[in-house]
Amino acid sequence: MAVLRLLKAAIKNTSVELGRDPNEAELLEIILRQAKQRRESIEQYRAGGRDDLADREAAELIVLEDYLPKQLSDDETAAEIDAIIVEVGAESMKDMGQVMKLLNERFKGRIDGRKASEAVKAKLS
Repeated sequence: MAVLRLLKAAIKNTSVELGRDPNEAELLEIILRQAKQRRESIEQYRAGGRDDLADREAAELIVLEDYLPKQLSDDETAAEIDAIIVEVGAESMKDMGQVMKLLNERFKGRIDGRKASEAVKAKLS
Protein backbone atom coordinates (compact mmCIF):
# COMPACT_ATOMS: atom_id res chain seq x y z
CA MET A 1 0.00 0.00 0.00
CA ALA A 2 1.15 3.50 -0.77
CA VAL A 3 0.42 4.75 2.74
CA LEU A 4 2.79 2.18 4.25
CA ARG A 5 5.53 3.13 1.80
CA LEU A 6 5.07 6.78 2.78
CA LEU A 7 5.17 5.87 6.46
CA LYS A 8 8.33 3.82 5.93
CA ALA A 9 9.92 6.77 4.10
CA ALA A 10 8.99 9.14 6.95
CA ILE A 11 10.57 6.75 9.45
CA LYS A 12 13.71 6.45 7.29
CA ASN A 13 13.95 10.26 7.00
CA THR A 14 13.68 10.61 10.77
CA SER A 15 16.30 7.92 11.20
CA VAL A 16 18.68 9.85 8.95
CA GLU A 17 17.95 13.12 10.78
CA LEU A 18 18.56 11.52 14.18
CA GLY A 19 21.54 9.45 13.11
CA ARG A 20 19.91 6.41 14.73
CA ASP A 21 16.70 4.42 14.59
CA PRO A 22 13.76 6.27 16.17
CA ASN A 23 12.57 5.02 19.56
CA GLU A 24 8.98 4.02 20.26
CA ALA A 25 7.87 7.53 21.27
CA GLU A 26 9.40 9.00 18.10
CA LEU A 27 7.70 6.34 15.98
CA LEU A 28 4.38 7.21 17.59
CA GLU A 29 4.99 10.88 16.81
CA ILE A 30 5.71 10.05 13.15
CA ILE A 31 2.49 8.05 12.82
CA LEU A 32 0.50 10.78 14.59
CA ARG A 33 1.91 13.38 12.19
CA GLN A 34 1.00 11.23 9.17
CA ALA A 35 -2.54 10.71 10.51
CA LYS A 36 -2.94 14.44 11.18
CA GLN A 37 -1.90 15.20 7.61
CA ARG A 38 -4.57 12.81 6.33
CA ARG A 39 -7.27 14.42 8.52
CA GLU A 40 -6.35 17.88 7.28
CA SER A 41 -6.32 16.69 3.67
CA ILE A 42 -9.75 15.10 4.08
CA GLU A 43 -11.17 18.41 5.35
CA GLN A 44 -9.61 20.37 2.50
CA TYR A 45 -10.67 17.91 -0.19
CA ARG A 46 -14.26 17.77 1.10
CA ALA A 47 -14.39 21.58 1.23
CA GLY A 48 -13.13 21.66 -2.35
CA GLY A 49 -15.68 19.13 -3.55
CA ARG A 50 -13.06 16.44 -4.22
CA ASP A 51 -14.73 13.54 -2.50
CA ASP A 52 -12.72 11.05 -4.55
CA LEU A 53 -9.46 12.34 -3.09
CA ALA A 54 -10.98 12.67 0.39
CA ASP A 55 -12.10 9.03 0.23
CA ARG A 56 -8.57 7.93 -0.69
CA GLU A 57 -7.13 9.90 2.24
CA ALA A 58 -9.77 8.42 4.56
CA ALA A 59 -8.77 4.89 3.51
CA GLU A 60 -5.12 5.72 4.23
CA LEU A 61 -6.10 7.18 7.62
CA ILE A 62 -7.81 3.91 8.55
CA VAL A 63 -4.57 2.03 7.84
CA LEU A 64 -2.52 4.48 9.92
CA GLU A 65 -4.97 4.31 12.82
CA ASP A 66 -4.32 0.56 13.06
CA TYR A 67 -0.79 1.47 14.19
CA LEU A 68 -1.93 3.96 16.83
CA PRO A 69 -2.99 3.19 20.41
CA LYS A 70 -6.71 2.79 21.08
CA GLN A 71 -8.38 6.20 21.35
CA LEU A 72 -10.17 7.20 24.55
CA SER A 73 -13.93 7.53 24.16
CA ASP A 74 -15.58 10.91 24.73
CA ASP A 75 -16.77 9.73 28.16
CA GLU A 76 -13.29 8.48 29.12
CA THR A 77 -11.75 11.75 27.94
CA ALA A 78 -14.26 13.78 29.97
CA ALA A 79 -13.55 11.69 33.08
CA GLU A 80 -9.79 12.15 32.68
CA ILE A 81 -10.23 15.90 32.17
CA ASP A 82 -12.31 16.10 35.35
CA ALA A 83 -9.67 14.15 37.28
CA ILE A 84 -6.84 16.39 36.04
CA ILE A 85 -8.82 19.56 36.81
CA VAL A 86 -9.22 18.34 40.40
CA GLU A 87 -5.57 17.22 40.57
CA VAL A 88 -4.12 20.59 39.52
CA GLY A 89 -6.85 22.65 41.20
CA ALA A 90 -7.81 24.34 37.93
CA GLU A 91 -10.54 26.94 38.34
CA SER A 92 -10.45 29.17 35.27
CA MET A 93 -9.21 29.48 31.71
CA LYS A 94 -5.82 30.62 32.97
CA ASP A 95 -5.29 27.04 34.20
CA MET A 96 -6.10 25.48 30.84
CA GLY A 97 -2.43 25.13 29.88
CA GLN A 98 -1.69 23.01 32.95
CA VAL A 99 -4.65 20.73 32.27
CA MET A 100 -3.83 20.29 28.59
CA LYS A 101 -0.15 19.66 29.34
CA LEU A 102 -0.94 16.80 31.73
CA LEU A 103 -3.62 15.42 29.44
CA ASN A 104 -1.21 15.33 26.49
CA GLU A 105 1.60 13.81 28.55
CA ARG A 106 -0.56 11.01 29.90
CA PHE A 107 -2.60 10.23 26.81
CA LYS A 108 -0.43 11.18 23.83
CA GLY A 109 -1.83 9.55 20.75
CA ARG A 110 -4.92 8.37 22.60
CA ILE A 111 -6.96 11.58 22.58
CA ASP A 112 -8.13 14.00 19.93
CA GLY A 113 -6.40 17.23 20.94
CA ARG A 114 -9.01 19.46 19.35
CA LYS A 115 -11.93 17.75 21.10
CA ALA A 116 -10.03 17.66 24.39
CA SER A 117 -9.23 21.37 24.13
CA GLU A 118 -12.88 22.21 23.51
CA ALA A 119 -13.96 20.04 26.46
CA VAL A 120 -11.41 21.67 28.80
CA LYS A 121 -12.55 25.15 27.68
CA ALA A 122 -16.18 24.23 28.35
CA LYS A 123 -15.38 22.94 31.83
CA LEU A 124 -13.20 25.90 32.82
CA SER A 125 -15.42 28.66 31.39
